[in-house]
Amino acid sequence: MTAAARRGLWDVGDDTFHVAVSPHARPADGIRARIHWCEPMILRAPGTLVDSVPNLLSIVAKCQPYEQALTIWESAIRRKQITPDTMRTLPLSARSLRILDDARPFADEGTESILFVRLTWLGLPMRRQIMVLGHRVDLLIGDRLVIQVDGGHHVDQQRTSDNKHDARLRLAGYHTIRVSYWQLMHEWHVVQDLILGAIARGLHLAA
Repeated sequence: MTAAARRGLWDVGDDTFHVAVSPHARPADGIRARIHWCEPMILRAPGTLVDSVPNLLSIVAKCQPYEQALTIWESAIRRKQITPDTMRTLPLSARSLRILDDARPFADEGTESILFVRLTWLGLPMRRQIMVLGHRVDLLIGDRLVIQVDGGHHVDQQRTSDNKHDARLRLAGYHTIRVSYWQLMHEWHVVQDLILGAIARGLHLAA
């Protein structure tokens, strides 16, 4: 979460800035931004330029697609800018409550959250960021299907460690599918076909 985001002004990667404004404020001409006219959950003192993180997240929940909103909420939790318990004491919308229920404080880069959201339609047991054989895995489907998403840091020593863990998983009867961030975001149909193929073969089930 950037400093710009905490000012109530943030860039979501689409070349559009978003600004939170009181519904009673006078509209300004010439602002090249998406303006969110809304009452804040936590009141802003007059002249305040830095908005609270809970106010920001409530707007993110309304404005952004679910996957993006979830990763932003998880980033705030992971950085200890909010806690789930304190957020639940605020008047959250139904969508915000859903995001809060799905958010995990240990999510890494949001990739496993996106993966999880895209596979919930399967209706299978899925666990995120759990320890298996001494290492954390991004997603475990059923009993034995492990999905790992590699980010830019998976090189050299990290890659060696990952390979060793993958070998241990295979010996223990797990099946691992390892994909890159690029595949997850730009070749989802390929990733999904791999996962569905593994499930069709029963590789998510214990022997």
